[in-house]
Amino acid sequence: MTNRIVLIAGATGRVGREILQGLLTDRTVAAVHSLGRRKLAAQHPKLTAHVVDFATLPELPPVDEVYLALGTTIRVAGSQAALRAINYEANLAVATAALAAGAKKLGLVSAMGADSRSNAFCSRVKGELEDALAKMAFQGTAIARPSVLVGKRNLVGRAVGFLIAAPINASTVAKALLSVVPYAKGRTVLLPGSTRREMRLSF
Repeated sequence: MTNRIVLIAGATGRVGREILQGLLTDRTVAAVHSLGRRKLAAQHPKLTAHVVDFATLPELPPVDEVYLALGTTIRVAGSQAALRAINYEANLAVATAALAAGAKKLGLVSAMGADSRSNAFCSRVKGELEDALAKMAFQGTAIARPSVLVGKRNLVGRAVGFLIAAPINASTVAKALLSVVPYAKGRTVLLPGSTRREMRLSF
């Protein structure tokens, strides 16, 4: 699998930065397109950074894969409506645009406890996004559900592609998605505290 063209949204976030770095150093990736609300500091010959309004996305260049790492907390967002606009609406808009641009595989940074039936607003929004993505015609989707994320520090984990017990290093989450997404078929959920993948039925 070579000459992959990849799209990422949320490359300024903790996990998004790690995903972006992994893509840029991957020899099988020919080009990376990043979508963000502000200018990206990172520069690389493979990288094209697009400053966009997620509510009115432009037509995207052809891509093979898309990684969704957009997310915020209620404390940062300031309201439930603002949180939903980022965690649900923006991610779904990027997924829709990526699918139209030819993306066959999708990777999502979700959260432990994501459930559209949850009484907790944040978990419910994450779950609703997962449900919405499941209805889309991607050939393969990989969803990471980490718990508490930590920054760069020395953690000893399992083989790349699996998530370790919480708290979890952002780079571990990124590596898990990067190793699974290119080969994903149907729906794969990467769970924290587990050394296996929970396989879901194809949608």
